[in-house]
Amino acid sequence: MSFSLSPEELRARILYRDDLMLVIDKPPGLPVHAGSGGGPTLEAGFDALRFELAERPALAHRLDRETSGCLVLGRTRPALKQLGHLFAANRVEKLYWAVVEGDPGAEDGRIGLPLKKQDAARHSWRMMVAAAEDADGQEAVTDYRVLARGAGRAWLALRPLTGRTHQIRVHCAAIGCPILGDWIYGGTPAPRRPKDAALFLHARSIRVPLYRQKPPVEAEAPPPPHMRTALQQLGFAGG
Repeated sequence: MSFSLSPEELRARILYRDDLMLVIDKPPGLPVHAGSGGGPTLEAGFDALRFELAERPALAHRLDRETSGCLVLGRTRPALKQLGHLFAANRVEKLYWAVVEGDPGAEDGRIGLPLKKQDAARHSWRMMVAAAEDADGQEAVTDYRVLARGAGRAWLALRPLTGRTHQIRVHCAAIGCPILGDWIYGGTPAPRRPKDAALFLHARSIRVPLYRQKPPVEAEAPPPPHMRTALQQLGFAGG
């Protein structure tokens, strides 16, 4: 997919919309906001998502550049503040799909390994598992379930119960099952992002308890093309 989206293409990726929030299907390979390297971002196109409102929506949380799927935006400042509280309190239920190398063995399990920055001076955005006694370690918990296995790979459903940077990627690598295409935490780490990097991690669905008197808002994103083939080889036949 192109690294830029037209207003029409961006609107076509809306999964849910109401007066307070939007959920869009983020494409892989496009950063959500500007970084030090510059270039196109998803956020730059948010003017196309104003609709009847004067202000443009804003990010309620983040997804990695390479990760695709459900991304929540707040449409007003009060809504954005409320969404921020929900994400901070881990009350938003997030389900990810990943194709990993290897096999975790058990059909399901919980990965409870604290994380910390790998090297604050050189790689402030890279994470690593912290020793139990390390004061810099932050609690990080991810539940997983094996959906299918085959040809040395596994299709996992993952629910992060905390929201640390790169949490799912580090946890999968820590149990010997790095996510396919993970150039940072995979078997052969690269010093920088390859131009053709394709990470097999997808934010499949999300449940947001935004309204007190209504059921949680739910949205589901179809897997991107580069993941679909691998998932079909593991038995995926859905949308």
